[in-house]
Amino acid sequence: MKKAIVIGATSGIGRQLALLLADKGYRVGATGRRAERLKQLRSERSDHIVTSAFDVTDTHELTKALDELQDQLGGLDLVVISSGVGDFNKRLDFAIEKKTIDVNVTGFTEAADWAFTFFTKQASGHLAAITSIAGLRGNAHAPAYNATKAFQINYLEGLQQKAKKLSLPVCVTDIRPGYVDTDMAQGDGMFWVAPVEKAAHQIMDAIEERKSVVYITRRWAVIAFLLKILPKSIYRRM
Repeated sequence: MKKAIVIGATSGIGRQLALLLADKGYRVGATGRRAERLKQLRSERSDHIVTSAFDVTDTHELTKALDELQDQLGGLDLVVISSGVGDFNKRLDFAIEKKTIDVNVTGFTEAADWAFTFFTKQASGHLAAITSIAGLRGNAHAPAYNATKAFQINYLEGLQQKAKKLSLPVCVTDIRPGYVDTDMAQGDGMFWVAPVEKAAHQIMDAIEERKSVVYITRRWAVIAFLLKILPKSIYRRM
């Protein structure tokens, strides 16, 4: 039986992925801050899901909790980092920016480092992380969110390069969603909003195919291409 840890499984994409992995026969370690939601998740797949409640911003406890969860699972094949926050911050309230950085940069980096180090010592494994198409350009209304997602994208590319240089069969998958129908989806003018179930299935397909980068849903690859080639002089006026 394969084993997986899903970091950030109390809601949204992470929760749906934990359930989907369990249905595919994985033994899943589900994590998150909200113990009651984890308890409910475990009750839905009690034969396949174990849980551990902790906050990814608690850098003193994060790696210890992951070590203990891996021991409880009895091995590890896959880690999915799905924890993340993002809020509109038109007034540049630093408390909002700091929270975003603490979760999306500090917590993300420690979790990614733990997983990559574990898999390199094991000489096999798969790290997948939910970044965002938002990481391709800046955003006036949510500067920290887009910037932290850009950090994640670049960090994962660095890990992909590191795995290649080490000549190890360690796969790193960068998952870049557009709009998905979760609590984080905010604002007017949203389009191509994917049901969370559809997004999770496409993510699972990408993991099984061991892709390096995938857009969710797939049509967002078109928007990504346009964002990359749009001149700054035009983008700044949008």
